[in-house]
Amino acid sequence: MLNCSKKRNTRHNMNDGTLLAAVDLGSNSFRLEIGRFAYGHIERIEYRKETVRLGGGLDEERKLTPEAMQRGWECLARFGERLADFSPSQVRAVATQTLREARNRQEFIARGSEVLGYPIDVVSGPEEARLIYQGVAHLLPQSDERRLVVDIGGRSTELIVGQQFSPQLMASYRVGSVAWSARYFAQGAFTPQAFSTAEIAAKAVLDEALDTFHRNAWEVAYGASGTVGAVADILALAGLAPAGAITRAGLDWLQERLVRAQSAERLRLEGLKDERRPVLGGGLSVLRAVFDLLQIDQMQAAQGALRHGLLYDLLDREQPATDLRAAAVQGLMQRFAVDAAQAERVARTAGILFAQVAPPSPASAAAARELEWAARMHELGSLISHSDAHRHGAYILDNTDVPGFTATELHRLGLLVLGQRGKVRKLEAELHGDTGLVVQLLCLRLAVALCHARRDPDIAGLTLQLKGTHHVLTTRPGWARAYPQSAYLLREEALAWQKTPWELRLELH
Repeated sequence: MLNCSKKRNTRHNMNDGTLLAAVDLGSNSFRLEIGRFAYGHIERIEYRKETVRLGGGLDEERKLTPEAMQRGWECLARFGERLADFSPSQVRAVATQTLREARNRQEFIARGSEVLGYPIDVVSGPEEARLIYQGVAHLLPQSDERRLVVDIGGRSTELIVGQQFSPQLMASYRVGSVAWSARYFAQGAFTPQAFSTAEIAAKAVLDEALDTFHRNAWEVAYGASGTVGAVADILALAGLAPAGAITRAGLDWLQERLVRAQSAERLRLEGLKDERRPVLGGGLSVLRAVFDLLQIDQMQAAQGALRHGLLYDLLDREQPATDLRAAAVQGLMQRFAVDAAQAERVARTAGILFAQVAPPSPASAAAARELEWAARMHELGSLISHSDAHRHGAYILDNTDVPGFTATELHRLGLLVLGQRGKVRKLEAELHGDTGLVVQLLCLRLAVALCHARRDPDIAGLTLQLKGTHHVLTTRPGWARAYPQSAYLLREEALAWQKTPWELRLELH
C-alpha cells in the first residue's frame, strides 16, 4: 500500500483529501497510481497496471510499430476515462526509455495525450532516476543510511545513491529486461551460454557505473519496480530468502531453474506472473550483472517506484519553496555565469506585465513561474556568444538534463529564450494556437527591451492590456520623451509583431 508514515520537513498548502494521479508509460507496462494527500503524506486509492510491451514494438529503425502504438493508446484511453474528473494540476504523466528512443515518439505522444486527456512528458534518464529515488525514499523508514537504489526497467536501468530524500548520484543506462530478452533470449530459449553472453553484455554497458557507484559509496541496496519485485517474490515463495530480499545464492538458484526449464514457455515457478515470463531472462541477466559489478551481497525490494516519485513531485511543484526546478534554474545561471542582477530585473518586469493581462488562476500562476524562469535564463548563452546568445541559450536548454524538468518543459523555455529577440515569425509555427506562449513571449520581449540599459526601468504608469485580438501598451504622459531609447525599442517591437497573426499597439505619451 502506498503510504508514508513520516512527514517531510517541507510542508504543502494542498488541501487534505486532494486526489493526485501518476501515469508511468514504461517500456513493458503502463501504470496508473491514484493517491489521496492527507496529513503530509499520500495514501493509495487505486493502482492499475497493464502490460503494453511498448518497448517490444520498436523496429530496427527505432520506430514504434502501429500495433504497439495502438496497444498504448487503448491503455491510455482506459486510464483517461478514470481520470476524467481530475484537474491538470492533479495529474502527471511521463514516458521513459522507449519513447526517449522512438523516432516517431511525437506521433505517439500527440495521440496519447489526447486520449489520456493530459499532457505526456518524456523525462530524461537522470530525471527518471531522481523521480525513482523520490518514490523509494518516501516509502522507506526514515534513516540516515546511504542508499543505493537500482531500477531495472524494460529498456533502461537507473542507479541512484542518496540519503533520506536527497539523491546525490544519478545515472541511467540503456540496458533492461525487454531489450535484453529480445536480444539474447529471442526465441525464449534459456541456455548457460545465453545467460553468460547476456550478463557480459550488460556489464559492458554498466561498467562505467563502477567509478561512481562503487561499494564504498553506499551502505544498503534497494531495488525498485518489475524485475526486482518479481525475483524477490519468487525467491520468497521458494523459501530461499526473507520476504523482499534478493541474495547472490538466490540469483544462482533462479538462473539454474530457468536453464533447467530450457524456455520461457516451459518455466513453472510459484509467484511468476504470466506477464513477467517473456522478460524474466533478460531482467535476471541484468540483475546478476549489477550484483557482480557493484559487489552487492543482498538487495531489498522497495515498495516505492517512479510513479510514487511523480505523486510527491506533484506536491513539490505546487509550492515555489519546494519546487526543485527553481534551484535547477539557479544552478544553470551560475554554471553559465549569467548576470544575476539583469536576470532578476528582466524577470520582475516581465512578471509585472504578465500579471496585467493574465487573469488569476492556477494555470496563470504556473505560466508566470515558467516566464520567470525563462527571463532568468534569457542570457544563458551569453558566455558562448553575445550576439547569438538567444540561439545558444535555446540550444543549451534543449540539450541539457536539468533536474525537475521534462524535455517538453525545457523545450518550451528554450522557445522563449530563442524568441526574446529578432523576428517573431521564426516561432510562428510553435506559437500557432498557443495563446499562452504568445503572451509569455510578448512580456519577455518587452521586458528585455525595457531593461536594455541594464538598470531598473521606470514602468510607473505603464500598462499592458488585451483589447479584442491585440495587445495595447500604454505609458503615462511624458514617458516617451523622458526615455527616447526605450520608446524607440518599443516601436521596433511593435513592428516585429505586425508581421505575425498577432499585433502589439503602442500608446506612447
